[in-house]
Amino acid sequence: MTKALIIGGGIAGPVTAMALQRAGIDSVIYEARAPEESAGGAFLTVAVNGLDALRAIDAHAGVLAAGFPSRTIELRSGTGKRLGDVPIGGELPDGTTTLTMRRTDLYQALLGEAWDRGIPIEHGKRLRNASSTPAGGAVAWFEDGTRAAGDLLIGTDGIFSRTRGIIDPGAPAPRYTGLGNIGGFTHIPTVTGEPGRYVMMFGRRAFFGYIPSPSGEVWWFANPPGPELTRAELASLTSEQWKERLTGLFSDDAGPAVEIIRSTDGLLIGANQYDMPRVPRWWRGPMIVIGDAAHAASPSSGQGASLAMEDAVTLAQCLRDLPDTRSAFLAYEQMRRPRVERIVARAARMNSSKIPGPMLRAVRDLVLPMILKRHGSADSQRWIFNHHIEWDAPVPLGRAA
Repeated sequence: MTKALIIGGGIAGPVTAMALQRAGIDSVIYEARAPEESAGGAFLTVAVNGLDALRAIDAHAGVLAAGFPSRTIELRSGTGKRLGDVPIGGELPDGTTTLTMRRTDLYQALLGEAWDRGIPIEHGKRLRNASSTPAGGAVAWFEDGTRAAGDLLIGTDGIFSRTRGIIDPGAPAPRYTGLGNIGGFTHIPTVTGEPGRYVMMFGRRAFFGYIPSPSGEVWWFANPPGPELTRAELASLTSEQWKERLTGLFSDDAGPAVEIIRSTDGLLIGANQYDMPRVPRWWRGPMIVIGDAAHAASPSSGQGASLAMEDAVTLAQCLRDLPDTRSAFLAYEQMRRPRVERIVARAARMNSSKIPGPMLRAVRDLVLPMILKRHGSADSQRWIFNHHIEWDAPVPLGRAA
C-alpha cells in the first residue's frame, strides 16, 4: 500500500490525510509545532465550497460545529456612507452557509477528526530537507535528527513552505501586500448588529471589519498599511502599542472602530499580510505542494482555507484513480491551477482598493456602489462558491495528458 509523508498539520495537512485514507492510501502528518502551541491568528471564514469539499470525505461535522453562519458583507466608507452588500457564497443543498470561526477551533476540529480516524500525527517535526530516492519514493529529514521515508511527499506547510523551496530552489518568495493584519474579540454592548453579518469599512488611512457573533461578542480585524515588519519588530509591539497605532489610524473615521479596539482585552498579535505570486513548479518527482504552499491568496479572498480543502480532496482523487504519481500530479495541476490562480489574482485586486490615495478613494466611494449592483450579486460569484467535488466520479487518464 502506498504511504504518503504529509509535511504540515495546519488546514490542508489533516484534510489531505483523511482524503488519502478514504482513497486507500496511508499517510503520516509531520507538524513542526508542539501540540500545546497555538496555531496563531484570530478568526477566518470557511466558505461553502470548502465545506462542500469536506463533506465529500465526511469530515465536515466538527467544522460545522466550530463556526457560525455568515452570509453577507456590508461595505462602508470612512465617512459612514453605505456602499453596498456583498454575499459570502450561497447555500449548500442542506442549507449550510459560509461559516466564521476561530482559527484555533478549525485546526483542532480537523486534527481531532484525523486523530479519531487513526491517522498518525507527529509533532515537533520541522522539515530540514527532502529528496527522491532511486526507487522513486521520497525521504524527509527533520531538524531533530530523525528521518522518514515513503512513496510520496506532500507539502502542506503554508505560505513559508520549506517543501516549495526543496522542490524548486528558484521558487518565488511570498509577496508582501503592503498591509498588516491584526484582530481580536471584545464584548461591547454599544455595538449592535445582525449576528453573522460583516461590516467592513474603507477608512481614510486603513481598512477595518467586524462581525457580531451569536454569543454577543464582537470579532474584529484591521489592515494597517505600512512597510513590512521583521519578526523581531512584530514581537516587540505590545497590545497597548497596537491599540494606540490603530486608534490613531481610525480616529477620523465614522463608525465604531475606535470604540471596538479600545474595549478589547487580551493579547493583540500583529502580522504582515502576504500572498503568493504564480508558483511555476508545484511538484518534482514524488514531491508536491498544495494549499498556501502553492497558491496563497491574501485574506481578502476569504478562500485560503477553502481552496486548501479543495486541493486536498482533488489530489486524493487523482492519486486514487491514475496509474502512477506522475500522472496524478499532472492531472491535479491541470484541474487546480486555473481556478486557484484566478482567485489569487482577484484577491490581489481587492487588496489594492484598501490603500488608495485621496483622489482614488473618492472615485472608489463614488463608483463602487454601481459596481456592486452590477457585479456584486451571488450570480457573479457562482464560479467561486459553487465548485463541487464529486468524490465517486473517476478522474480520467486524459487529465494527465
